[in-house]
Amino acid sequence: MDYRSVGFWFDSIAEAEDGFRPRPALAEDTTVDVAIVGAGLTGLWTAYYLQEADPSLRILLLERDVAGFGASGRNGGWCSALFPWSASALAARYGRDAAVAQRQAMVDTVGEVGRVVEAEGVDCDYVRGGTVTFARNRVQLAAARAEFAESEEFGVDRVTLAGTESVRARYGVPDAVAATITPACARVHPGKLVRGMARAVERRGAVITEQTEVIGWTDGVVRVRAAGVERTVTAGTVVNATEGYGSQLAQVGRRILPLYSLMIATEPLSDAVWERIGIEHGQTFADFRHLIVYGQRTADNRIAFGGRGARYHLGSAIHPSYDRSPRVRDHLVRTLGELFPAVAGVRITHHWGGPLGVPRDWHAAVGLDRDAREAWAGGYVGDGLSTTNLAGRTLADLIAGRRTELTALPWVGHRSPRWEPEPLRFLGANAGLVAMEGADLEERATGRPSLVARAMAPLTGH
Repeated sequence: MDYRSVGFWFDSIAEAEDGFRPRPALAEDTTVDVAIVGAGLTGLWTAYYLQEADPSLRILLLERDVAGFGASGRNGGWCSALFPWSASALAARYGRDAAVAQRQAMVDTVGEVGRVVEAEGVDCDYVRGGTVTFARNRVQLAAARAEFAESEEFGVDRVTLAGTESVRARYGVPDAVAATITPACARVHPGKLVRGMARAVERRGAVITEQTEVIGWTDGVVRVRAAGVERTVTAGTVVNATEGYGSQLAQVGRRILPLYSLMIATEPLSDAVWERIGIEHGQTFADFRHLIVYGQRTADNRIAFGGRGARYHLGSAIHPSYDRSPRVRDHLVRTLGELFPAVAGVRITHHWGGPLGVPRDWHAAVGLDRDAREAWAGGYVGDGLSTTNLAGRTLADLIAGRRTELTALPWVGHRSPRWEPEPLRFLGANAGLVAMEGADLEERATGRPSLVARAMAPLTGH
């Protein structure tokens, strides 16, 4: 496989020049202290913090393709404090103190990622410029005010609410009526981040095997297939760090739903165009629509822009042909042009995507079953670039048996219910996508909160 085709992030790093020569596959049966299934950010951060706590640990990361092949190398590059559940939802479930602790941990994580990449010399274009989220109609204005009010109530990540005059004076969004400015977010190049962290854990002694497919695991024994031969890895702890791809494994199955999110990248834009757009280096951006969109200004002055809308495939199927959709590409190009008219007609150089992991209750989780010798983290619902770091630090504490502030967070030990069997899963997941697109149209037409969105809220995580 030409791994440059994974998307812009892989195509734009130095390793693209040598074709991403894979690391050696597992060549023999082996025994380690920790076996990590998946060499994405969850697995790499877990390895990193385990090494920091105990450099003598034998750690093996098992990767079917190459490190960062999945969501870790395909995402929007938001190192943010976003968590799938809002502070209000967490407070309703776990209490105010627990909600504040979870939110504060996420805010702290943004800075922790910056600290580590600087310490390890990982040049991933990390700039902490915050997120600007535009409200473009009356209903979205209410959502912006609600976000601001929640930040005031919980007092963790202070959000600024900007009015119509100031937003239109600064940004090239002609229909914006307001915007929230959230400080706890950094722009990063996810391909540079994940590949750089892979090299960092290798320098510290971890082994990454690529082209090594995990078939399954039981009681610390992992079965893999490498170079057509089945082998076994015996581990004190097996860490499931597969995210959306875990749906293909019997150990995960209906616990996760692989939902595709797709992206585009423009050609580099001139300074004059950026002056009209108003987005600065380090800033990420979105609006308050239901069918989520997200973007950033890249270090080389492109716009990397993505969103939901690609359909779920029957049986949780994952295939390279699903990484691109002409219909979603056209939707993203049209949406970007509506948001920033200054980019209308610019050349699109890349189009890519991949599956992210969605649990049935849209609740990310991390945990350890010591009796089963299994740890897990995931269900980030697209908010994983930074949440993976918090997961890695927490898993390191859990595996070491340490009781810390991180192991006391409310997402630790959470188990989401399973998704419905097919074809109910197919019908429900795709109905949710159609409903969110319809909800945005309904709100633009009526100026009132969508009845469709309210009816579908239990299915779409709201």
